[in-house]
Amino acid sequence: MIRLEISPLYPSERRLQQAIAILREGGLVIYPTDTIYGLGCDLLSKRGVERIYRLKGNDKRKLLSFICPDLKEIAQYAQVSTPAYKIMKRLTPGPYTFILEASRLVPKILLEKRKTVGIRVPDHPICQRLLAELGKPIISTSATLAGQTYMQDIDQICEIFQHHVDVVIDSGPGSLDPSSVIDLTGEAPVLIRAGKGDLSIFS
Repeated sequence: MIRLEISPLYPSERRLQQAIAILREGGLVIYPTDTIYGLGCDLLSKRGVERIYRLKGNDKRKLLSFICPDLKEIAQYAQVSTPAYKIMKRLTPGPYTFILEASRLVPKILLEKRKTVGIRVPDHPICQRLLAELGKPIISTSATLAGQTYMQDIDQICEIFQHHVDVVIDSGPGSLDPSSVIDLTGEAPVLIRAGKGDLSIFS
């Protein structure tokens, strides 16, 4: 495992390129977000996705989310109604995961017995750089192994994942608050999980 210290304010281009090269090869990356640290890979890397499922307990019925740089890219991977678009435009980028009907571009490995996906647009410069350079969405699940709670300490994360991932991007302590999860597949939005972010729109 490679540990790369990258400042979100002044990111090292050389270190970012190391992480992006690993993503392009189908490797697993732990990276900072605007909520908790994320565990991910290239959305289109079947080998990478399978490795994540094994780490998370091998239950393909559990939803694996992914991150996109903006609403335009979300529209390629999900069916977005006009009301859903208005909500997402108001809340992105930010600490929200939206449940949406999947499009045909979503790999089937993510759709075991379901037709929905979870998609985020994180408000974090390192996430945005990774997405821009890779040119594809990145899987985003919590940097925890099966049964573990969220971890804020990057040293602890590195110790636990040292034999499981290819690179950890160390940007200092993470948050312990996950994203809020909002289901936008119905006529009205449904708050599935209250996490980080302003939720007054749903009260």
